[in-house]
Amino acid sequence: MNLETFHYDNKIVKNFAWATSIWGIVGMLVGLIAAIQLFYPKFNFGIPYTTFGRLRPLHTNAVIFAFVGNGIFMGVYYSLQRLCKARMFSDLMSKLHFWGWQLIIVTAAISLPLGFTSGKEYAELEWPIDLLIAVVWVIFGINMFGTIFKRRERHMYVAIWFYISTFLTVTMLHVVNSIELPVLFMKSYPVYAGVQDALVQWWYGHNAVAFFLTTPYLGLMYYFLPKAANRPVFSYRLSIIHFWALIFIYIWAGPHHLLYSALPDWAQTLGTVFSIMLIAPSWGGMLNGLLTLRGAWYKVCDDAVL
Repeated sequence: MNLETFHYDNKIVKNFAWATSIWGIVGMLVGLIAAIQLFYPKFNFGIPYTTFGRLRPLHTNAVIFAFVGNGIFMGVYYSLQRLCKARMFSDLMSKLHFWGWQLIIVTAAISLPLGFTSGKEYAELEWPIDLLIAVVWVIFGINMFGTIFKRRERHMYVAIWFYISTFLTVTMLHVVNSIELPVLFMKSYPVYAGVQDALVQWWYGHNAVAFFLTTPYLGLMYYFLPKAANRPVFSYRLSIIHFWALIFIYIWAGPHHLLYSALPDWAQTLGTVFSIMLIAPSWGGMLNGLLTLRGAWYKVCDDAVL
């Protein structure tokens, strides 16, 4: 029997960790300035590029996609290699992903204060940047699936399921919501109109929260929480039920952002019903995480990770 050796790529994890820290400070600082302007509008110092209307989307994009986004990639690159017992599929793709994502953030930080925006919540970036996002996201996906395919660990732990759902659903959300007609280099119009545009936008906006801000971090919870507590996950069966229930129900809840609007009543009702149903998988996952700490609650007082 030959002994096989390999090394994890920890450098890419450190790069994303640094980016998470730096962009977190920047994003929250911009948010603080925008918050001050709510009660003291002159805090923009008379500069049009720092008015509330331009800083607010800069703040949300910086916190969601720069701070939280880099944090997701940091956690995924760290945990995926260990769950698969394999180095990332391609070091080159890892680097392209990292630097491509930082380029997206920088272009957003320049274009939004200049007033280039599509006017869509969480999707303000104009079409050239949308195309760049698509390319970088596909690079991440190929790298992730390539690592999964060459894994040495036969079983696919539930955290990987959450990572896969994140990639597939965000891909669908970005493509559908970003279908637009370019008219200038940094100007475009959506192909949807009226209430259809509103529905597509909040289908995207709600599920951006679901599948960019929620599912990847649930995957990270299922990896890091048992590790930090040195306890097995309370119920692996519950984690599988949690996964399938969450991804099935969450994606239908977007219409609750459009209550008492021109959206048909049946669609508003559907979104509301599925929003209420979300209580079940949300509480199921929360209890699974909390009960994993059984017998280890004392560590919460001593361990900064917990």
